Amino acid sequence: MVKVAPSILSADFARLGEEVRAIDAAGADYIHVDVMDGHFVPNITIGPAVIKALRPHSRKVFDVHLMIEPVDPYIEAFVDAGSDIITVHAEAGRHIDRSLQLIRSFGRKAGLSLNPATPIGVLDHVLDKLDLILVMSVNPGFGGQSFIPAALEKIRRIRTLVGDRPIEIEIDGGVTADNAQDIVAAGADVLVAGSAVFRSPDYAANIRALR
Repeated sequence: MVKVAPSILSADFARLGEEVRAIDAAGADYIHVDVMDGHFVPNITIGPAVIKALRPHSRKVFDVHLMIEPVDPYIEAFVDAGSDIITVHAEAGRHIDRSLQLIRSFGRKAGLSLNPATPIGVLDHVLDKLDLILVMSVNPGFGGQSFIPAALEKIRRIRTLVGDRPIEIEIDGGVTADNAQDIVAAGADVLVAGSAVFRSPDYAANIRALR
């Protein structure tokens, strides 16, 4: 069954702990945390201290998406904060292999994210170090953007590349109940959804609609 990872970027930041408990109870598989630095992407969100404060509110997987540059100096802090999966961007560093090795050295799952214009060839020589591939279906930086249709073909190609390896394919950006079926049919395992989950108070119904 497809997994749903609500992005707390769309949650009420004045009551984040309550929001995390609510999406946990509503059936979220992962808690998706978007970390933005105002440098790699044109927005600033949260850091390790906030993740550490949220960690006691849920035992679900904390799926932490680092949209920051540089990334390596901060990985240990996000590990210590309670991240379970740490995803870095292929475009944010020169030494992707080293970054992935570093994440795994702390016993955490390693993910690699690709922006809409990034070719999938960057995956070729690091597949053995990946637990997750995150396909961006919007340009990173802000929630509420529209899905870029070309992401579907990208997912199909990555699905073929991954084959039977135990690597999850995650999609992030503009995911809704209307396009979720096409996304899953293309090969996605995990749907990141912000606005689609938090748009109305019945989070459980919104998550069921995505499934």
